[in-house]
Amino acid sequence: MPATSTSEGRRRVTRGWPRLCLVVSVVALVFGVVLSTGAGGEQVAQSISNVGLCLGAVTAALACLFRAREYHGRARWGWALIGLGVLAWGLGQSAWVYLESFRGDEVPFPSAADIGYMGMVVLTPAGLLVLPSQAQALANRARSVLDGLMVATSLVIIAWILIVRPMLDGGYDSMLALAISLAYPLGDVVIVTIVIYMMALQRQQGRDFGRLALVGAGVVAFAISDIGYAYLNLIGAYQSGGVTDVGWFVGFALILLAARKPTDQGRDTAEPAAPAVEGAQIGVLLPYVAVLAALVITVVWFARTGQSNAFVAYTRSALILLIVGRQLLTLLENRSLTRNLEGRVADRTAELYASEQRFHALVQHSTDVVTVVSPESVVLYQSESIQRVFGAQAGRLTGRRLTDMLDPVSATRLAEALRSLGGRPYATTMLELTLPNNDGGSRQAEITITNLLGDPSVGGLVLNTRDISERKKLQEQLMHEAYHDGLTQLANRALFREQVSEALDARADGADVTVLFLDLDGFKEVNDSLGHLAGDQLLVRVADRLRAAVRPGDIVARFGGDEFAVLIAAPLGAPDAEQVAQRIVDALHDPFRIDTRDIHVQASIGLAAGALLAGDGGAEQLMRNADLAMYRAKAAGGSGYASYHPQMLSGLVERLELEADLRLALERDELRLYYQPSIDLADNRVSGFEALVRWQHPTRGMISPLDFIPIAEATGLIVPLGRWVLTEACRQAVAWGAREKDLRMAVNVSVRQFDRTDLAAVLADVLAETGMPAHKLCLEMTESVLMTDTEENLEQLVRLKALGVSLAIDDFGTGYSSLAYLRRFPVDTLKIDRSFVERIGAESDDAALARTIVQLGQSLNMSTVAEGVEEYGQLAALRAMGCRFAQGYYFSAPVPAADAGRLLHDGSATPATV
Repeated sequence: MPATSTSEGRRRVTRGWPRLCLVVSVVALVFGVVLSTGAGGEQVAQSISNVGLCLGAVTAALACLFRAREYHGRARWGWALIGLGVLAWGLGQSAWVYLESFRGDEVPFPSAADIGYMGMVVLTPAGLLVLPSQAQALANRARSVLDGLMVATSLVIIAWILIVRPMLDGGYDSMLALAISLAYPLGDVVIVTIVIYMMALQRQQGRDFGRLALVGAGVVAFAISDIGYAYLNLIGAYQSGGVTDVGWFVGFALILLAARKPTDQGRDTAEPAAPAVEGAQIGVLLPYVAVLAALVITVVWFARTGQSNAFVAYTRSALILLIVGRQLLTLLENRSLTRNLEGRVADRTAELYASEQRFHALVQHSTDVVTVVSPESVVLYQSESIQRVFGAQAGRLTGRRLTDMLDPVSATRLAEALRSLGGRPYATTMLELTLPNNDGGSRQAEITITNLLGDPSVGGLVLNTRDISERKKLQEQLMHEAYHDGLTQLANRALFREQVSEALDARADGADVTVLFLDLDGFKEVNDSLGHLAGDQLLVRVADRLRAAVRPGDIVARFGGDEFAVLIAAPLGAPDAEQVAQRIVDALHDPFRIDTRDIHVQASIGLAAGALLAGDGGAEQLMRNADLAMYRAKAAGGSGYASYHPQMLSGLVERLELEADLRLALERDELRLYYQPSIDLADNRVSGFEALVRWQHPTRGMISPLDFIPIAEATGLIVPLGRWVLTEACRQAVAWGAREKDLRMAVNVSVRQFDRTDLAAVLADVLAETGMPAHKLCLEMTESVLMTDTEENLEQLVRLKALGVSLAIDDFGTGYSSLAYLRRFPVDTLKIDRSFVERIGAESDDAALARTIVQLGQSLNMSTVAEGVEEYGQLAALRAMGCRFAQGYYFSAPVPAADAGRLLHDGSATPATV
């Protein structure tokens, strides 16, 4: 708020300044007209003069005092003293009015009024001297002092001739009257001298110069009136209300305007240059104007009177000495200025020479080569750095055409660049050219050409040439690394994609492009067992065999990991791609010798032809098609190749849709559990159930586990799905009375579930949540799951067994279990795979194997369960072998919980023929 108020106040003062000038001018004009013409009579003019001078003095004094409040330090004291001096004059004038108007007597001289008048003579000069001025050097201050003395001496001569001498000749009643009479004009001389001196000090800056000029003009007006007053008083003709009083009033008006003149912030700070020049001119001329005026008055006085006066002579001599001193000082200043200029010129010359030498050294030793040529490419100047950069002698190039020293392509490009810049002054262009090297080779160079034909110091086209050979090599290296595999140096996926896209765009009619996508079979096992170093060595060897197996012109790439790709261009319908794929399969058939080991890896290869691309399909789609075909080859057993067919894509889309729906199946409660009974062959009763999950899709209907279980295994959804099955099966078993009855519930455990370290904890939570007795729950795991990472699997089985559950090996006989592992594992049940049960009624190897499994279980105190019993003959043979339990469609298909409950209570799962 204070800053805002101050700024608003300053704006109001600035806007009111012109109006104030107008009002003061009008009042001063009216005052002057009235006193000059004597309008209204002598008494009226006298009253107007007395009142006007008192009010004018008081108003100007108050304005100075208010101005003093806005400053600090010397400026405040200066304006305060000026205001007090003017106020003292106003008080003296008031005393004069009192004596003249109210006493009715003739005002004596000197009187009490002269005390106030003399106050202005003393206080006003003091205030002017106190005002701050710009700091100056000693020489400048001496010059200002001499200028002031010259002005003062000139004014003293003028005052002596015009005022003092006549006053001395006229005589006075007392020395006091004489002294006071002399004090007025001499005081004016002092004040005018001080004003001129202050203006000289202020001539280097514009700040306060305008105010000082107004004060000076006011003092001059005062001096004129004082001189008139002294003269009229000398001859006894002075009377208040006359023209003489106008000068005093005008002086007060000008001091008032000086005090109220607004501070121009922009001019004081931002634009000091113009006033400084004008002030400097005034400061230089003022002393000589005063001297000239004194000389003219002296000549005129001498011509009129023919008299000579010792005071005038001495004063004139002093003035001459001051002028001589001023000129000597000016001469000394000029000599100092000359020496200063000469020194600056010498310093500048030395700087220019040093700069020239520095520039010459920089040009000669710069990594850039500077060449100046004409528009016709004639070398006008050649820097010596060309020998260090390109091995050429600078002297041998000057005067020769640069285009004649380049190869045709580079010469043509350079000539075109020079022509394009010829009509464009100071234009610049850049190009890269191949330049010859002194050793007979060539180097890549970057040339910046600037047209300085219009520069008289150059007069040519400037070529700044930089050797970028190393940068080009690094750029090519980075480009190679960005588009090639760091391990095998084959093309990477990005480069392969570009090349496939280019091949598709460039293929002609009757030509085709085929992409082969390879994935190594068994590479993960090598990495896991022998380490990544052996894996990297294997990949390098595989890359070498791939290069050898493909045709010249075929492109081999590595995408990362154990994935490779080959791009083949061949006539449409030709078997070239299949032949290359077969050669790759054959090349990878032989083992790889890594250190001391022979490593066998094969490849599953997918082939995708560009002719089968749908619509505007490009490189990405072709590579994806080859990827799909590779998975078909891997699903077929690996170590072979398969060609892409559009049905693969539709199958993939269907699989993705099924996966998305499966993620929501648990939330939507679309999964169902079906139960297949297990029969105790000793008494033909239902001994338990195996829980089998089914998916009731809202639009696809009932989906077979063979369709969605592999998806769940691949995506990890089998983990939450398996927990749901385990929880639901245990809950159903408890509902059927598993706590009281001898009823067991079997649940399958997937590979993903079994590999999780928290399986035992999850199982414990399910048992506690559902209240299922642990010994009534049987976990079934496939034989292949148990045979990998046997030590870890053994620890997992021990943790599960510690909970009290039963463990069963599902599909037993299809894996490679050894008797030693079976003895170590805490397994309770062996489930004979249905493939052995199908032909168990006939004498075959499968029947003998089934009999062996039953005997193995008996020897290890394990119960056996035969799966897939569909005929009575199979049942009878199993019973004869001593198999304890059986399940299959002969007894019952998997049924919902409600139907399974009826089987449990009614015993309807046991056929009558059993």
